[in-house]
Amino acid sequence: MTPDRLTEAVYLVSAVLFILALKFMSEVRTARWGNWAGALGMLLAVAGTLMRPEVTDYRWVALAVVVGSLVGAPMALLMPMTAVPQRTALSHAFGALAAGLVGTAEFYLRGPELNPFFMGVLCLEVLLGYLTFTGSLLAFAKLQELIPTRPIVYPGRNYISLSVLGLGVLTALVLVVNRGPAELFPVLVGAALLFGILLILPIGGADMPTVIAILNSYAGLSSAFMGFLLDNKLLIVAGALDGSSGLILSILMCRAMNRSFTNVLFGAFGRVVVEKAEEGRTVQAYTPEDAAAVLSTARSVIIVTGYGMAASQAQHAVKELADLLMARGVDVKFAIHPVAGRMPGHMNVLLAEAGVPYDLLYEMDEINPLFPETDVALVVGANDITNPAARTKPDSPIYGMPILEVDKARTVIFIKRSLAPGFAGIDNELFYLPQTMMVFGDAKKVLTQIIAALKG
Repeated sequence: MTPDRLTEAVYLVSAVLFILALKFMSEVRTARWGNWAGALGMLLAVAGTLMRPEVTDYRWVALAVVVGSLVGAPMALLMPMTAVPQRTALSHAFGALAAGLVGTAEFYLRGPELNPFFMGVLCLEVLLGYLTFTGSLLAFAKLQELIPTRPIVYPGRNYISLSVLGLGVLTALVLVVNRGPAELFPVLVGAALLFGILLILPIGGADMPTVIAILNSYAGLSSAFMGFLLDNKLLIVAGALDGSSGLILSILMCRAMNRSFTNVLFGAFGRVVVEKAEEGRTVQAYTPEDAAAVLSTARSVIIVTGYGMAASQAQHAVKELADLLMARGVDVKFAIHPVAGRMPGHMNVLLAEAGVPYDLLYEMDEINPLFPETDVALVVGANDITNPAARTKPDSPIYGMPILEVDKARTVIFIKRSLAPGFAGIDNELFYLPQTMMVFGDAKKVLTQIIAALKG
């Protein structure tokens, strides 16, 4: 078998593994297999590329592998599971930067030789690659709270953003028609880098799950365009899979929030004035010991987790409490909202890391019919995704958003630091319902006290 045919065979196996990875990761039970399939597919893809006849000098490749390993290994080993969204944003940034740099190199190496089609592909790759790079870095900064997580808005922001994007598109058209001039290429790169920043600035933390999915789609599309440019079929397949899956996930995230793409990207959701509780409205505050007393008599418990659990790193305490309740014969289930946390599947990742069995995790459509017959709904750091105003108040900014219907449970135990609103900036009507017990404090500390009281 010639080297070319061997490479094509390896690429074919890699493509199959990438497809299987997406298939496996669509189910919680098989997600680990999906990770392994994707990793093996990427390893084979790299090996197949290094076997191509045109690769004759491995010194720079070896240096790149060493540098990449020095950056990637600490990210994987040292970043806590609660920082998975940040790590994902950085991964998108690095992948997009690689695509942008390859496009830049191709332009300066053989730009005048490219026909209009390939020059157009190159410009799209560079535009998407660089805007995804800066957009992902800014998303990382927001997720890490290096800059405010709230939307950063200014007068005429949409006009400015679209003008910058228009400048990039116009520059690309000139480059396609004239196959240059080379002096215009930095304008394209600069417009893409600036647009990535302007795109993410007005997006708040509540929309980060959707934003990460969108950035994933952009990075995939950029890689697919790079495959056309380099005549690499595997890059086309992998990029198309990444781009389409990211787009589908974005649509699902928007649907889960009852929002549109344009509203997510340009609506600056979360900048509404924070509502104050009406005078005379009171909440019922309880101690962890009170919560333990209620849980000790429950026959069925549904645990709802949100970003508050991630922030306090309380997933292991949640698992310990669930084990303790199940040992007492309590029917325990976990309710998963698709946009809980800061990235798609954030709660699934944290609960899996804590060792919560997959068969205890229920999606929103499966769990909602079970709340009316549940003794206790235990909410750990979730806010907007449990707010009944999404069903009952047409003037609410979250009206129409599908929520976990915890208010239909017989008793609600809500663990939260304070009465501060969630990302939507509005009061949670659940706080004031007669069956709601508010337990204030850090989620991990409160859960630890509840566990101790149950054991005592």
